[in-house]
Amino acid sequence: MSLFRKIHINYILFVICFLVVTCIWIPQAVAKAGAVHFDSVKKMLIADGFDEKMITGLYNNPKVYFETKGVSLFVVHREATLNYDRFTSTKSIKRARRYMKKYKPELEKAAREYGVGKEVVTAIILIETQLGTRLGGLSVLNTLSTMSALADPMVRDMFWKRIKSSARLSRKEFEKWVNRKSKWAYTELKAFVKYTISEEMDPVDVTGSYAGAIGISQFMPSNIFSFAKDGDNDGRIDLFNHADAIMSVAYYLKHYGWHTKIGTKKARKVIYHYNHSNYYVRTVLKIVHLLQV
Repeated sequence: MSLFRKIHINYILFVICFLVVTCIWIPQAVAKAGAVHFDSVKKMLIADGFDEKMITGLYNNPKVYFETKGVSLFVVHREATLNYDRFTSTKSIKRARRYMKKYKPELEKAAREYGVGKEVVTAIILIETQLGTRLGGLSVLNTLSTMSALADPMVRDMFWKRIKSSARLSRKEFEKWVNRKSKWAYTELKAFVKYTISEEMDPVDVTGSYAGAIGISQFMPSNIFSFAKDGDNDGRIDLFNHADAIMSVAYYLKHYGWHTKIGTKKARKVIYHYNHSNYYVRTVLKIVHLLQV
């Protein structure tokens, strides 16, 4: 065997070994780092009654890690910068009409039971997830755990150092955001874990928005037990199922005062509960009008 060939073979073996070691070590290193960052979160969950073995195993999963990128997007999120007007385009309205035709039985059932018209339910699902086609690709567990962990000053400082170069806010504004959102996120995290346990879902596999919203209706976990409904009567509440999502949106609106003869002023107030944005409310009502024409 020539010297060149020996060197070539040795080089290939080295590369293979490097890749194998990297594939093993990097996920373990990431998981270990995530586990450290989530120490305070784990302790709180266990103190709040969750099974210690289950929580420990959950946060030792290699897929569970500190979600810097996704949460940093939420930090700088501004509702006014979103382009809701695109949902009122001719193309979007045509898609919404096809959706209403496809899910006509489910929408009619929601209208009968809760007095909420098919147009407003469809309009909300159109904006939230483009009729169930854009559900968010971030781990809900990672997102909510990361925001919850920011209550720990050391974790918060580490996170700030990672995002400060690209953040469009001051440290003071960041601290204010964290003080408000970390407590909120922990409440959502507890609700999320309870939901996945009740529905026998693996929390590691559930994805959603960078705020932790779930499913076709983009419910926050804390809203699930109060407002989510089993639309297809299969004994489960699955917000990734259109029948359940449609019925859940309708019940949510009904709870806040929607009825068959609701006026525009009251309708605005009800929709505002779904998303605290006047821009969002105006767009929903505009879509409803276009679908009724």
